[in-house]
Amino acid sequence: MLRTFGAVWTALSSFLSLAPLPKFSPAHELAHDTFKLQQSWGVYSPYHAAEHYIPPPADCEISQVNILHRHGARLPTEHQTKDIHSGVKKLQSAEYYTDSRLDFLETFEYSLGENLLVPLGAIQSAESGKAAFQRYSSLITEDDIPFVRASGMSRVVETAKNWSAGFAAASDYTYTPKLSVIFDEAGLDPLQDDLCPNASGSHKEMSQWLAVYGPPITARLNSWAPGANLVDEDIHGLMMLCAFHTVASVPYEYNEGSPLPFSPFCSLFKPSEFEAFEYSSDLDKYYSTGYGARVGRVQGVGYVNELLARLTGSPVSDHTSTNSTLDSDPATFPLNHTIYADFTHDSIVVAAFATIGLFPTHKLSTTHPKAQRDWLASEIIPFSGRMVVEKLTCDRHDASDSYIRILVNEVLQPLAFCGAKKHGPWKGLCQFDAFLDSQEYARNDGNGDWEECF
Repeated sequence: MLRTFGAVWTALSSFLSLAPLPKFSPAHELAHDTFKLQQSWGVYSPYHAAEHYIPPPADCEISQVNILHRHGARLPTEHQTKDIHSGVKKLQSAEYYTDSRLDFLETFEYSLGENLLVPLGAIQSAESGKAAFQRYSSLITEDDIPFVRASGMSRVVETAKNWSAGFAAASDYTYTPKLSVIFDEAGLDPLQDDLCPNASGSHKEMSQWLAVYGPPITARLNSWAPGANLVDEDIHGLMMLCAFHTVASVPYEYNEGSPLPFSPFCSLFKPSEFEAFEYSSDLDKYYSTGYGARVGRVQGVGYVNELLARLTGSPVSDHTSTNSTLDSDPATFPLNHTIYADFTHDSIVVAAFATIGLFPTHKLSTTHPKAQRDWLASEIIPFSGRMVVEKLTCDRHDASDSYIRILVNEVLQPLAFCGAKKHGPWKGLCQFDAFLDSQEYARNDGNGDWEECF
């Protein structure tokens, strides 16, 4: 529990610039599993580990760790705020309410800010830093502490600093990582996704799915609020508000793993409707920087080529989104560290998944989602979600060899694309050279896809 860190709270507070927290009526009692609810908000779900960490085989030692980390829980963006305001104002304009679940709106005042990290984001990012120290402390020395970088948006920078504060506190302040590189998001930056002007968004696909699941919800809420005249587009905003309003209400004293204090907006929707809402995030990421976008996964090539450089101890070879000035300077792109931590946005993490070959998915239907699917945004890229690439040195058959394994939110990935075993103690381990060979798409700068960006 983070509050046992003591002095870390002083450090965390100095990293945050938060808008006043919202005031709202206590949430209605939810009739379904509250933990399941908070895991059905897609990319707005708080971090949760789907499995327990599996240590490497007994004959292996971890020699290098690379962490690609999404920022923590945040407030809505400007565009999301407009969508949210529309639905709230319409509901509050109703002549009267026919269902008591809307009564809180009579005194409700929307007071969320925009874009900024919230306390829950700070808590979970610091917990991530704590876990990293506890797991990989054997790799740390006074001369070799984690090398930390972040894309330049404030919530990403603050997440990186919170992670570093959690790492430092867990080491009893023996090791204090510094944020060494902050990328200017207006320039070349492998940790952000605004460098591909021809990239297509996912609005069409999300709209097609909203036309399937939205109308029954719209009709029900309009029957509860005569005169509100909600349209389907308002429903997505109100369901987002359930998530944003909830994560913004979490105090610093929150213990990670406890149920969240749910917003009253959450009780306006059924569990099955939140499952439909979750699928909107799946479609969003799949058709923006995932496998479903023509120039989606190429936006992860820059980071992956930097990853390969670190793993091989070689200069970066990339002609996409990387900053050659920074990557050619040992002060800003060293190759002699054992732990690297990069902080970014969800879209880049998704692009990196697709570049590497994780969660391979042929196509996502915009009208008939599969109940069982690997591409599940709430599992692969929640707030504070992370990918960890471990390089291992293993003794096998009287010889030493190097291997790679990848974990996403603690789940060991199968890595079938480079010959990893499916079962047993060596499950998920790829022989090092086989992994490098599997990354031909990145090593070839996206096989021409980068040029399609312009």
